[in-house]
Amino acid sequence: MINLKGKVAVVTGGSSGIGLATVKLLLREGAAVAFCGRNAERLGAAHARLRAEFPGSGLVAEVCDVLRADDVQRFAQVVREKLGKASMLVNNAGQGRVSTFDNTSDADWEAELKLKFFSVINPTRAFLPDMEQNEDAAVVCVNSLLAAQPEPNMVATSAARAGVMNLVRSMATEFSVKGVRVNGILVGLIDSGQWRRRYEAREEREQTWEEWSLALAQRKKIQLGRIGRPEEAAAAIVFLASPLSSYTTGAHIDVSGGVSRHA
Repeated sequence: MINLKGKVAVVTGGSSGIGLATVKLLLREGAAVAFCGRNAERLGAAHARLRAEFPGSGLVAEVCDVLRADDVQRFAQVVREKLGKASMLVNNAGQGRVSTFDNTSDADWEAELKLKFFSVINPTRAFLPDMEQNEDAAVVCVNSLLAAQPEPNMVATSAARAGVMNLVRSMATEFSVKGVRVNGILVGLIDSGQWRRRYEAREEREQTWEEWSLALAQRKKIQLGRIGRPEEAAAAIVFLASPLSSYTTGAHIDVSGGVSRHA
């Protein structure tokens, strides 16, 4: 158990997958949590479920596009007014783009780089002034193993993810004098909407999710023999966001089930 009572956490992309699992764990450990997403319907449904599961907890859900600086500044003001000054920020937004160097257009490169960088830059700019005024403040960036282990069919995403990994290290150095730690996680294959959609599009219609995902893990040579659960990524995120990792900054936790080959 981690006692996060009295702390305010912010999670971007928090209405599903790893983000939602992180919101749940933070609430379970006593934090007040604000989360955002672009899809109002999905955000509202997640908010309703969380309210039912954690009655009485400090909880805010806001529609917000993290690529719009004015949206994120407005979100930060709402958090400040309803919950107080944040001391934990989880930057969790963005998905993978399947493309090769040959078929990635200039527009696709620009969109991918903007998504990966500004989904970190805009929220960090908006919440950093408040975090500087709190003890044990921490930023956690959800990144992909592609940052260290690129794949040729995801060239733009791999390059952008590597840049974000470097950005985390740079921010950790710069923010250390402000008393704000910055770390990240590198996720491998995690059960998500993206993989569920691929499952729904499968050719072998008689395969169950369990059978399909096990075969996927075997093809990808995941040493633990399965794809990860959102809750497993969330546990690493909350560790890095909490005082349990008070002497850790500029680091990344590998959450890939042993599929990584990087040193």
